[in-house]
Amino acid sequence: MTGTDSGQHSYNRQRLFVASCIALVTTAMAFSIRTDILKEFGVEFNISHEQQGLVNLMGIWGFPIAILLVGPLCGVLGMGLLLRLASIGHILGTILTILSPQFGFPMLLASTLLIGLSNGTVEAVINPLIATMYPEEKTHKLNVLHAWWPGGLVIGGLLAYVLGELGFGWKVKMATILIAAIIYGVMIIGTKFPPTERVEAGVPTREMFKEILRPFYLLLMLCMCMTAITELGPDQWVGSVLTDTVGIRGVLFLVYTAGLMFILRQFFAGVLVRAFTPPGLMSISSIFALVGLFWLSYAFSPGVAFVAATLFGIGKTFFWPTMLGITSERFPRGGEFLLAVTGATGMIAAGIAGPVMGAIYDHYTIQHLPPEVAKLVVIDGKYSPEAAAQLTDPAQVAALKEALRQGAAMTFRYVAILPAMLFFLFGAIYLVFRARGGYRPVRLDEVK
Repeated sequence: MTGTDSGQHSYNRQRLFVASCIALVTTAMAFSIRTDILKEFGVEFNISHEQQGLVNLMGIWGFPIAILLVGPLCGVLGMGLLLRLASIGHILGTILTILSPQFGFPMLLASTLLIGLSNGTVEAVINPLIATMYPEEKTHKLNVLHAWWPGGLVIGGLLAYVLGELGFGWKVKMATILIAAIIYGVMIIGTKFPPTERVEAGVPTREMFKEILRPFYLLLMLCMCMTAITELGPDQWVGSVLTDTVGIRGVLFLVYTAGLMFILRQFFAGVLVRAFTPPGLMSISSIFALVGLFWLSYAFSPGVAFVAATLFGIGKTFFWPTMLGITSERFPRGGEFLLAVTGATGMIAAGIAGPVMGAIYDHYTIQHLPPEVAKLVVIDGKYSPEAAAQLTDPAQVAALKEALRQGAAMTFRYVAILPAMLFFLFGAIYLVFRARGGYRPVRLDEVK
């Protein structure tokens, strides 16, 4: 049973909501800290930008693997057990990452994958958990919950920045993830979880799986691919890219846009969803993301980068939670399975984008290198950060910096194509709903 306060049901809704937020903070900290230390991984393991993209790939693809496996099991094994396993995975994955230099690059990939699996398990549990506990305001509450994704990016990013300024290395930065993982793990020990909304309503499992074949849901999957790449693709590279294009710590821009997203999701999501409807809000957001990303690709000064990052931050704010909200509101019979597929679709797309953006980064960097510098820093056709670190001639260093700046800018320019397409897709969806009397959530008790 569900209700509006903890006294109306047999589980502590507020405690579960807070624990879910902290679990999401843990996943975001892992993301932002990996973003900050990616260059350090490059030096530590002597890997190219494309190989650094593979590290991102492990972290991101662990997410869809876990969410697709775990999502349908929420109604079988229970959301409580699965969230406890996620906490254990976060702790073990972080420890193994810290120890990875002793075992080599494969251990770094394996430990990053474990963290990604834990991130996916968290997402597989908390989305249906919130949809179950707040059936009357799913999109709003999912936006409030997912405010703690950028909230965690801010926490992780600031910790990484401060620890870096104090002279601490990447291992200490990684260790901070343990704090959040332990906190949410302790919070859910002995805590009762509700059954999922779909199980509670008595919808058979076979009916849940059939919902994936609905034409509108298939269109939403396509949109999710593009929104996730637009949001998470640049986030994977913002630390490295803006360091090269603007010359300051890119993680600070990640922290800034994340802070902006936190405020907008936490305090404005409900008002904007009611004013524009979810499809309308997504169409408007796409315009902001398009302008911000394209401008970032030409932002070679801190001031311009700040304005562009602001527009991009506004644009990407509502993408992820609103897509989950539309899925849960329009396809409630799909329950935890469709929420899992939606999240997995987004992360698979973003995971593919990581190495592709890295390859674009390397390609245009090499293309802009003078031949005499290319001979020194390009080994076996790939850009080598270790070789680049050996350059001492000021002219060569300056030429490399300019090439990196051009290569970095192109990564954002390519991604900017996607929000342009999203503007038209969501605009069309909005108009279709308007012609049919307006967008409204579907209730399980209305579905036959």
